[in-house]
Amino acid sequence: MRVFDIEEFPNIRPTDMRDAACVIVGTIQTLRVERTEGRKVYDHHEALEPHFSALKNFPAGLERDEQGQPKYSFANLLHLHRPLMIVDEAHNAVTGLTHTMHERLNPACIVEFTATPKPQSNVLFSVSASALKSEEMIKLPIVLTAHTSWQAAVSGALAERRRLAEAARNETPFIRPIILFQAQNQDQEVHAKALRQHLIDNEQISAEKIAVVTGDQRELDGIDLFDPKCPIEYVITVQALKEGWDCSFAYVFCSVANIRSATDVEQLLGRVLRMPYARRRSVEELNCAYAHVCEPDFINAAVNLKDRLVDMGFEAEEAEDNIETPGLDLQEGGAMAPAPATVTIHVPSAQAVAALPAPVREQLNVESTPDGSAVVTVSKPLSEQDENVVLTLVSPGEQEQVRKQLVFQRHQAARLGCPASRGERFAVPALCLRVQGELQLAEPDLFLDLGGWKLPDNKATLTPDEFKPVEGYQSFEFDVDKDHITYGHVSASVRQPELRGLDAAWDEKVLARWLDRQCRQPDIGQTEMLEFVRRVVADQLDREVPLGALVFAKYRLAKAVTAKIAGYRKAAETSAYQNVLFANDAPTEVSFDFAFDLPPDRYPAKWFYRGSFRFAKHYYGADRVGELKDEGEEFECARALDMNPDVHFWVRNDLSGRPHSAFRLPLASGWFYPDFVALLNDGRVFVVEYKGAHLINDPDTKQKDNIGALWEARSKGKGLFLMAEKERESLGIVGQIRHKLAL
Repeated sequence: MRVFDIEEFPNIRPTDMRDAACVIVGTIQTLRVERTEGRKVYDHHEALEPHFSALKNFPAGLERDEQGQPKYSFANLLHLHRPLMIVDEAHNAVTGLTHTMHERLNPACIVEFTATPKPQSNVLFSVSASALKSEEMIKLPIVLTAHTSWQAAVSGALAERRRLAEAARNETPFIRPIILFQAQNQDQEVHAKALRQHLIDNEQISAEKIAVVTGDQRELDGIDLFDPKCPIEYVITVQALKEGWDCSFAYVFCSVANIRSATDVEQLLGRVLRMPYARRRSVEELNCAYAHVCEPDFINAAVNLKDRLVDMGFEAEEAEDNIETPGLDLQEGGAMAPAPATVTIHVPSAQAVAALPAPVREQLNVESTPDGSAVVTVSKPLSEQDENVVLTLVSPGEQEQVRKQLVFQRHQAARLGCPASRGERFAVPALCLRVQGELQLAEPDLFLDLGGWKLPDNKATLTPDEFKPVEGYQSFEFDVDKDHITYGHVSASVRQPELRGLDAAWDEKVLARWLDRQCRQPDIGQTEMLEFVRRVVADQLDREVPLGALVFAKYRLAKAVTAKIAGYRKAAETSAYQNVLFANDAPTEVSFDFAFDLPPDRYPAKWFYRGSFRFAKHYYGADRVGELKDEGEEFECARALDMNPDVHFWVRNDLSGRPHSAFRLPLASGWFYPDFVALLNDGRVFVVEYKGAHLINDPDTKQKDNIGALWEARSKGKGLFLMAEKERESLGIVGQIRHKLAL
């Protein structure tokens, strides 16, 4: 591999292009120009002549000089080789000039990376915000506070930073929370210089702690914000912190501008989402991001922030789920209004409000104005049907914005009223083993250790079905006879001596050491592995397999040895699993000391249920039922749980690709994640796995049923387990659940 800075392109030799993968790093601005004259990458360079001199015919599309001859330029060199182009921050590479650059460079493929893809982008892979949060890469949720004035927003942000700085005092590694201020444009009241002076004059902030980064002020250049000795705690900008600026110490975003301006807010808000050191902190407040905005209408602020998050790549549900709304600052220094906030709608005709059906009108607070219009306040969430009626009061052009506010209010109310938001604990006791007097979590790796499995205890024999030393092949010989191509089969007796030839460097010990390197396993010591593969080789030689044949087939031999070890391990896992967990005297217990606690602030589903049935008891709220379709047998099972009077709340437990965010039980190899887990009114935990008729007799299903039954038996009445199916003993899903809960 060869890596070049784009300025080094004259040093690239034809042998580099022929013998290595060449990686050339540069900025897109170097290549994306309207006029190529005078640009180094488009100019003729004699140093590049060796790349072109061997060509007899030049392809169309190359830039040419005044005589019509192709230039020996770097751009033309790329055009010839059709490079793979990898573009970061690709949302900035969408203009017509970019397409012209592509035509000049002739890339074979363009791979783009961006957090904010443009509409109609060909998205090959997308990472959800929930996945980033689960991997501890970003700070979520965002705690949003709306203020009635820009001065109050600044004061609130400063108080937030002081609180976070105190919380981070004992954190290791070091954290210094920073506020990122978004000022207004230069021609407006609260421009960057005015905001800086306000901080100094009215908030008693030392000037050395403030950095201004605008088009003509670059006060962060050369400063390491991660240095504990760095004094900077406040950064003021408008839109200058573009790509490349990275400081995960930015915790608070404060905008005195209009957060409806999408692009600037996306760029700046993204700066406060990155988690320091990419791991959760011991102080919960340091795992969140904070936004203070100047917006008298609180619900407008929340909806606009949600739209900005969606523009940044969040799913709509993720955006709503990750905005915490403590309320509206009613006055400077005043109390916070409880969330969810009210929605205020300006209606052109008070008479239209009076004409609404009485059940809808009774849910509204209406204030008529002297000009015949009205101000309608929605204090409590409306149903979707009533929401559609209210939308008729405003013009078609305003309906979408009002609808967003009403939907946000309804979803936030459901979320704030769910058990997770109320802080109710949801803990599921785990299956454990008592080993040498100490309780340990029952895990697949532990079973193998307790079972005493050792590789040398197994036979080092490969049967003919597992490994054939001589690989079947056919050889053909091609020739030319009087302008005709002829070919014929070559006898195996002619080729066999060549294929059995053995390099003098190989002997039995060398082959064993080579196999040891190829077959190495993390849980098998090298001494054990080396002895096992030595015995495998010896066994093959005892079967009169020539050493040359083994060396010739060494890769297939290594694959066969690896498969043999995997088979031994699987058999040992199954045996140990049965002996350790299911023996009459097995030391198994179910204990809350190793309980799985569902995190009230994290439910990393990739998508959410959006059916017409409204779930009332889901732990994370009606709009946060993860990865459940709106029809089918699993949906019927979830609905039966939700409607059962003995169920206090429940959760959709089995989330794809989220192994650390769900309750699980051990299997002989791997884990079992039940579909649903519920907390009953009497305090017991109810675990439900649903299986369709085509899977109910599957061996894997039987193993899951057995471990679930063991968990129930060892729970001492704390837990119940049900392997549900469409119908069992004349009982449907509802009947099976009722019967189980009656035990």
